[in-house]
Amino acid sequence: MYKRAVLCGPVSESLFLPDSLINPHPRFGTLTRNIRKRRGKKVDIAVPLFIDENTDIDKLPSYSVTSRCNKSMTTRKEIYMDSMGFGMGCCCLQVTFQARDLKESRHLYDQLAVLCPIFLALTAGTPVFKGLLADTDVRWSTISQSVDCRTPVEVGCVDKNITLPGAEMPQRGTKKIRKSRYDSIDSYISTSPLLKPEYNDNETEIHEPTLKKLLDNGVDETLARHIAHLFIRDPLVIFSDRVHVKDDATTEHFENIQSTNWQTMRWKPPPLESDMGWRVEFRPMEMQLTDFENAAYTVFVVLLTRVILFFDLNLYIPISKVDENMKTAHKMDAVLKEKFYFRENLVPLEAQCGPMDESEGGESADNADDEYELMTIEEILLGKGDAFPGLVPLIWAYLDIIDCYEETRLLVEKYVDFISDRAKGDILTPARWIRNFISSHPDYKKDSIVSKKIEHDLVKRCIDISNGELHEPSLLGDNRVCPLNENKELDRLETKNQPELCRASSANLADGPDINPKDMKRLRGASFQEDVGMSAQHAYKCAVVRSLIEKYKSEPQRKHVLKETLGFANTPAFLASK
Repeated sequence: MYKRAVLCGPVSESLFLPDSLINPHPRFGTLTRNIRKRRGKKVDIAVPLFIDENTDIDKLPSYSVTSRCNKSMTTRKEIYMDSMGFGMGCCCLQVTFQARDLKESRHLYDQLAVLCPIFLALTAGTPVFKGLLADTDVRWSTISQSVDCRTPVEVGCVDKNITLPGAEMPQRGTKKIRKSRYDSIDSYISTSPLLKPEYNDNETEIHEPTLKKLLDNGVDETLARHIAHLFIRDPLVIFSDRVHVKDDATTEHFENIQSTNWQTMRWKPPPLESDMGWRVEFRPMEMQLTDFENAAYTVFVVLLTRVILFFDLNLYIPISKVDENMKTAHKMDAVLKEKFYFRENLVPLEAQCGPMDESEGGESADNADDEYELMTIEEILLGKGDAFPGLVPLIWAYLDIIDCYEETRLLVEKYVDFISDRAKGDILTPARWIRNFISSHPDYKKDSIVSKKIEHDLVKRCIDISNGELHEPSLLGDNRVCPLNENKELDRLETKNQPELCRASSANLADGPDINPKDMKRLRGASFQEDVGMSAQHAYKCAVVRSLIEKYKSEPQRKHVLKETLGFANTPAFLASK
């Protein structure tokens, strides 16, 4: 028998979520309490309400909260929430990459940062909050507000901090901070000559003592400013026995600040006394209903990192435009209806091979504002006109170049084609699928309210899809997720053309293909110049690569099957196997 949940508990003081929902580990209750205490009031989350045909604003609940808590809700056109749990209770898909060295980790951090809003929109799956339909499709802003610990001075609504009742000193913070500690990144950090100063066009708040210490100890200014920006935040939680540690023996104090700066990208130096390398974490994506979808997005982003490095792509746009893209990604059906700022000329291989033709132009525009334009996500992925090849054709070209194994290629093609179909609208995002389910439910009154009955049926349907008990073509296309077997072990993906894959045992899958390690080809994809070199034959090599890019750029809608592919497989190999 469960105890009755008690609202307005001492940790969150929430009107809606009991403290019993908080993970019992001390870290999470402490985070919730300290965010509230530092602010001087509960978190104040407001998500735009979706106004449907019969939405009656006057019948929706409003809440009047007094004392040191939040002000009353001034408009019912927003969904009001008041606890960290509403944000940090959301699921997400995060992928961490190992870089070869410090330089590569900083370069990947920058290039992937530009793609964060694109993949937030591509994975959109959060159209409902607190039993109401939202006018947004993603979780990001909700989490950002749910952990926003800024004081009134830091928000910029007052000039001087006050001393709260019962406190011994004024609230912290002496200057305005533009963003919550959960938000998009504020600056690029690469040492690449492609990074122009004007790309870092945001005003970035800096903790000056940290900046000075880093500069005095030999850290370059770009990276020093990034780290000093993290240190404008106070620590939110620390265990009492870890307050005093030897900073030359452990990086705990750094990680304490780093791990509570929740941004779209995270640059992760290796810990002391560890063989762990330099890493970057890609953090914007929403969790999907099935393992197939999550695997598809994970593999797709991994392939993009290889393409970025191999072709030396330049995705830079001003960081302020990345922020604008993040706002755009929140909009309903942004993957199909909105346009995003994106660099219009990637010019792959220019440094190694020169421009493709005279009209292409070898130099970047003098003005950064002339280097990008608004594109749909379909155009970003599949190409736009002759000048912009799209990211997917570059992936196909890369896979041809490395001549990957047939089994790997077949599965990768399913993943890439699936995501391409989402970008084209042939397959729905989870957010749009959820909206369609709710709007077609007999209990929905077109009043923005998701009733208990709808909630129950929606969750049941999601579980059935996730477990493979029900196939939903509008969400997955022809890709079928095999049901959980009696031992609750996942079998392989089934497609309409290969149903026998579902009969493969988990044990056989774990064994993998029978491949001699000596025959394994290089998949890391360093730069084209490093892998191929600039020998006397480099003109021929450039021509082969470019012909592949042109081939796939002109056929973005084609379903790519290795056995039918002509091109690099029939040319002399020039990448050494490892």
